[in-house]
Amino acid sequence: MTIRTYGDGVLRRSADPVDAIDDEIRAICERMVETMLRANGAGLAAPQIGISKRIIVLDADDAFHILINPELVETSDEVAQSIEGCLSVPGVDAPVERSVRAVVEGTTLDGERVRIEGEGLLARAIQHEMDHLNGNLFLDRLSPAKRQSLLKEYRRREETE
Repeated sequence: MTIRTYGDGVLRRSADPVDAIDDEIRAICERMVETMLRANGAGLAAPQIGISKRIIVLDADDAFHILINPELVETSDEVAQSIEGCLSVPGVDAPVERSVRAVVEGTTLDGERVRIEGEGLLARAIQHEMDHLNGNLFLDRLSPAKRQSLLKEYRRREETE
């Protein structure tokens, strides 16, 4: 599957809930996992492949998860800044401040309700992918000046490729 990049409208829409976990949703999840692994990502949200559904896959800190209709239920007050990039904004990264701990609840492909508590990279990936489901990009967490600078760099890279 092709990863949608900055400027694609699907990345700016709030994703729709999944009504039922059926063969179509399972196939989407399988393609998402393949796409994320091929791109060496720590996570991927369905809007990044052009599907406006509340699905994320995570592969961070030796933890692998597929979540349907995930909900961010808790984040720590303690935050840390770390370099972050995005498969939908390739070639640029920036320091982003996020909570050091995040808790997400969602449903597995088997219909089981799960709660995932993450710290470090997993916490960052959870928050990053949840942002995608709400139509936000990591760029939105930057100052206007830093965002403009990164977008200028991104556009320059896109023109030369």
